[in-house]
Amino acid sequence: MPFTIESARSIFPTTQVANVVPNTVESFNQLSAEDQLALIWFAYTEMGTNITVAAPGATNMIIAQGILEQIKQMPPMAQTQVMCDLANRADTPICRSYASFSVNLKLGFWNQLGEWMEQGAVAPIPQGYELSAEAANVLQAIRAADSGQQITILRNAVIGMGFDPDAPGSYKKLEDPVVVPTEMANRTSVTIEGVNNDTVLSYINNMNANDFEAAIDLFTSNGALQPPFQRPIVGREAILSYMRAECQGLKMMPEQGVVEPSDEGFTPIKVTGKVQTPWFGASVGMNIAWRFLLDPQGKIFFVAVDLLASPKELLNLVRQ
Repeated sequence: MPFTIESARSIFPTTQVANVVPNTVESFNQLSAEDQLALIWFAYTEMGTNITVAAPGATNMIIAQGILEQIKQMPPMAQTQVMCDLANRADTPICRSYASFSVNLKLGFWNQLGEWMEQGAVAPIPQGYELSAEAANVLQAIRAADSGQQITILRNAVIGMGFDPDAPGSYKKLEDPVVVPTEMANRTSVTIEGVNNDTVLSYINNMNANDFEAAIDLFTSNGALQPPFQRPIVGREAILSYMRAECQGLKMMPEQGVVEPSDEGFTPIKVTGKVQTPWFGASVGMNIAWRFLLDPQGKIFFVAVDLLASPKELLNLVRQ
């Protein structure tokens, strides 16, 4: 029986993903706006000793600078209300604008607010504020996670804030400026212990070079990419849009992998390694597994990107 996208999702079923991420984000979303803001403040302050949010480039921040300055000039109570509105996803002009921001811009927005809160230019979390029992549990879950999981939790906590960008009258979603692919002479080539498949190697190399057009050419016309904790994105055009929005500046560092015998001409390949993101720089690497399923012609029919539960999962290359 030929593979479908749904059946392809079950390849390498023993892969242990970091369920702490979606579970913690879900718990975070159920907190009050005040607890959400306090928890973000506490978590970023605590993590700041060993994890630094990489501020977006000046060109990117120009888009948000007007709103940030507007908030900065407000009285303290109004500043707090704006941040609560963002957490509550209220229908306000600022919330609509925020929802249209790219992921990088949203992270840069909160990074700037955090710096201003620390400086006293924006209303800080009240001194002595005590988290609710539920929020304290969420904070403890973040503390217990590894650094790659922590940054993913905090990233996912802020990207959903603001008012739904697809609502009538909302602003058009903004995107980061497209990064020009690295020149061929300056590209690097990865090696993967146990895997020398040209398609897999080309995929990683093209992604590291921000050459998403070349990466897309490696997929079948109806191929799919499944990002961590998401449903598969199907079709080259949809995958390309996702890559441009979410994958610019990623550094993929595969370490080892395994190639399984073909099943009706389809070849399963699992690769494990690390990924560094432009949001947190080179100080943090997320433990990642790529689960490829290549069609009989060697094209990518399906690839899942999994955030792993623990560093030891980097060595888990057995399907059954």
